[in-house]
Amino acid sequence: MKNIQKILKKNKYIKIKLKRIETNHLELKATLNGIKGRFILDTGASNSCVGLDLIEYFNLDAKESETKAAGAGATDMETQLSENNTLKIGDWNTKKCHLVLFDLSHVNTALVQHKAKKVHGIIGADILQKGKAFIDYNKNILYLKKTKK
Repeated sequence: MKNIQKILKKNKYIKIKLKRIETNHLELKATLNGIKGRFILDTGASNSCVGLDLIEYFNLDAKESETKAAGAGATDMETQLSENNTLKIGDWNTKKCHLVLFDLSHVNTALVQHKAKKVHGIIGADILQKGKAFIDYNKNILYLKKTKK
């Protein structure tokens, strides 16, 4: 495994620690538009998401959306979109983070029932793809390729 870490470092990948929480999800801290938040890493979520109730908290410019969200046992949820946000995860960042905004109360209710803390949102496959991600599940580490300036 040491060889993979060296290769990733040589190829300008940034190492980000993940925390395995009570639900067995991987949690990370990120900064969205300069505001710190707690997020679940979800490789199965096509888009990164933030709760509708946090539009003001993260200074999001929200627009109405025709898209319906589904996931974690809930379906047909109303959504809004927020484009071109600044997202910083460790030393990795992007200024083109597009988010789906929807009611995350069902997610947070499930987390709290399992004695985990509530989250502000979900980091999905869109960000993982943008960051050319590698995940070391054994060591709870996310690697994202440093963005070019």
